[in-house]
Amino acid sequence: MKQPLLTAIFICLFSFISKAQEHLPTEDDYSSFAKTKTLIVLDDNPMSEYNFRIKDVIKNNWTITEYGFISNKEFEKKRFNPKYSFIINSIVTFNKDKTKARYNFLSLVMGGKEKRIANMPDLCSVPLSYKHVHEDVYSYKLPCFIRFMQNHVKLVRQNPEIISANVLKYYNKNASLLQGKTLYLTKEELQKEVNSLAKIRKVYAGKVKIVTKEEVEEAINSKKENVVFLHKVGPESSKIKARCFKILVGASDSDFYYFDYHMIKKNQSDSFLEKDFKRIAR
Repeated sequence: MKQPLLTAIFICLFSFISKAQEHLPTEDDYSSFAKTKTLIVLDDNPMSEYNFRIKDVIKNNWTITEYGFISNKEFEKKRFNPKYSFIINSIVTFNKDKTKARYNFLSLVMGGKEKRIANMPDLCSVPLSYKHVHEDVYSYKLPCFIRFMQNHVKLVRQNPEIISANVLKYYNKNASLLQGKTLYLTKEELQKEVNSLAKIRKVYAGKVKIVTKEEVEEAINSKKENVVFLHKVGPESSKIKARCFKILVGASDSDFYYFDYHMIKKNQSDSFLEKDFKRIAR
């Protein structure tokens, strides 16, 4: 699978991880986006699960602009045209990152004069997985991520001041809206200290259901009301020193309700931690 490689200068603590650029996207970038045709860049491998999923996801969920599908080769030709915006699945690394980790990101970027892909105005980015992790870890969640991108663009157009604000802080305020919603969590993604309902209740009084991956997928596809699921980006089975990113996402509204990350070490496993429950319980 061939994917563009984007190098970030640092990790910006947004509610999603935004690849740091020499300049942030501007209010004009978001305004111009509405006039573009959005081209979805497909993987070179025509049999990839991403290609299979993203075509149906876009057809069923993308409503904000006209769209089309292109190859990586076509992207290299069209990315200098400001009449286009692009949804692209890219490999991201972070400068000065001692872990040397490589991540898959789903990004909405604007076409234009920038020679480096990393400097293309990035309207919205969502971390999908570590590079080596199989696509099936995130592919069924793509409908929510695509809906979130559109919601975020609309939000920024209405509130352009948040472009330079702490977007992490903005979206984390949604944690207060979790009351009355049910968290769908798989046991495999929970720290051992909170991997049962009995253990969770000691630190979090909200509604929680321990479910299967299939139940999460069904909730996403049916836009099940008042369900919030965990999107965890970690190295999975690999025993490497790395970050674990955690996002709580609404199955129906595709809003982000919580974002954080931690370094995996000792009692901080590749999982949703006891301290995460304590934070959303505040």
